[in-house]
Amino acid sequence: MKLHIKYIFTAAVLALSMTGCSDEWVDTKPNGEPTTAFFWKSEDDVNKAVAAMYVPMSYESTWGRNLFWMQNASDDVVTGRVRAESDNIKNFNITGRESSIAGCWTDLYFMMNKANQVIAGIPASSGVSEEVKNRALGEAYFIRAFSHFWIAYLWGHKDQGVPFDGPESAEYGTRIPPQLPSVMDNYAQIVLDLQKAADLLPLFSAYGSADQGRAHKAAAWGYLVKTYAYMAQYDATKWALIPDLCDKIKTEGGRALITGQGSAKENYQAVFTVANNWGPEYIWSVNSGIQGGSIFPGVSLENKGWGIFNGWGYFQPTEELYDAYEATDPRREVTILKFGDKFTYFGVERSYYSTNSLSGFQIRKYMEPYSYGSDENPGTNLMINQNGDGPSTRLNLPLMRYAEILLFKAEALIQQGKNTEAAAPLNEIRARVGLAPIQNPTMATLKHERRVELACEWTDRLADLKRWGDYDQINAPLHGRIHTNKTDPASAYEVKVIWPARNFSASKLAWPINPDEVSRSNGAYKQTPGW
Repeated sequence: MKLHIKYIFTAAVLALSMTGCSDEWVDTKPNGEPTTAFFWKSEDDVNKAVAAMYVPMSYESTWGRNLFWMQNASDDVVTGRVRAESDNIKNFNITGRESSIAGCWTDLYFMMNKANQVIAGIPASSGVSEEVKNRALGEAYFIRAFSHFWIAYLWGHKDQGVPFDGPESAEYGTRIPPQLPSVMDNYAQIVLDLQKAADLLPLFSAYGSADQGRAHKAAAWGYLVKTYAYMAQYDATKWALIPDLCDKIKTEGGRALITGQGSAKENYQAVFTVANNWGPEYIWSVNSGIQGGSIFPGVSLENKGWGIFNGWGYFQPTEELYDAYEATDPRREVTILKFGDKFTYFGVERSYYSTNSLSGFQIRKYMEPYSYGSDENPGTNLMINQNGDGPSTRLNLPLMRYAEILLFKAEALIQQGKNTEAAAPLNEIRARVGLAPIQNPTMATLKHERRVELACEWTDRLADLKRWGDYDQINAPLHGRIHTNKTDPASAYEVKVIWPARNFSASKLAWPINPDEVSRSNGAYKQTPGW
């Protein structure tokens, strides 16, 4: 049985570090691997153990790229480059053994294991102040809930949950973690952990610059909101828990939309800038640096970067997404590059074209770090990792921001029949980008606003379509713009099918577990229903 499945406590936590990250608290460089008998004896031990929980967030196999392959199966983006495994994921033609899926499962459980180590070790620690203990425990409960949430909603099913165990159980460390009966049982545990985290953690405003990126109260409340929304798919009473919690994130958590940046377009664009990594809209992100951090901006950059810097060319928007925007919505141009659009690339303005985009579009949201420098010389740009094989930047990758909280509040109100009240949070979002207010929003209104506000982000469009039962949109053929001259920004184009219709059904609401994990459990684990 693998370590990540058994959750056996080990001092190997000391062997991990966030190498080269710009924040001191994750920049641990341990020497050797002392045994557990000599661990938990100082605040330094605690800090190293806590820092290790965050390490997988910067992996390519998690929020660098691979977790997005499952979100790529939505109607908003296509793979972009031929990659057989990823194409099969998008087409739901998989077993679960594929490395891009199986590796995500492994790394998320590894992350949960590190959190369990802290939860188990803190009570026995000595020479550690109560303040440090409480914060460390709060961070551990948050990280356990955060990693558990991703595992649960991706692989959990109403009729079958995913494995979970923790130090609270007398059998922890001596058994295979039990596969819970339903994903609702997983969500219930996640709720308990997030509530504990919120009680123990400080507000984000209490952190100095050296501690930014640690878990905080508003992040715990934010994921509590999202967990309730996902639970509401099976238990509609959960919607009633969301609005007040959303208000708490604003009033006590101090979170708000970024405004006052200039034009409506500039207001929205400001969200995705290095300067606003820790702005008022921040709730939770992958904390990035020149080295260490999400490589997603480079993964979604033009393949080979027009011969200047090595982009990877994946995850390209579809015509369906482009057409979803109102004609005057500035979020479209902030989110998507189309042929002829102007943008700054290493200090030089250029017009977009692509010789390899399957759809004729590129994600623009994460391009700001590539605007710095001069004369199209990457070496002059201090905002990027110069290694194009690991293209991290100084831009944090947002995983949850305050706009999503407003959208969940609106959705919860509409689901309770309070459509008129739902207009306020939706119109707050629309006003930021200069769009006319809505008087009596419906679920169709909510679905539209959620799609265009959060497009190409890590909020999981596919999960939204699943929980809404919009399977027809998942299965519809996808279109792109096929240009006659792919090196000419002004080239004419035809809109054509670039991804054929697929065959997704409600029987496959969750992704398949790696069959090797099932077989290694000696019958204790069952494969996801429908697979």
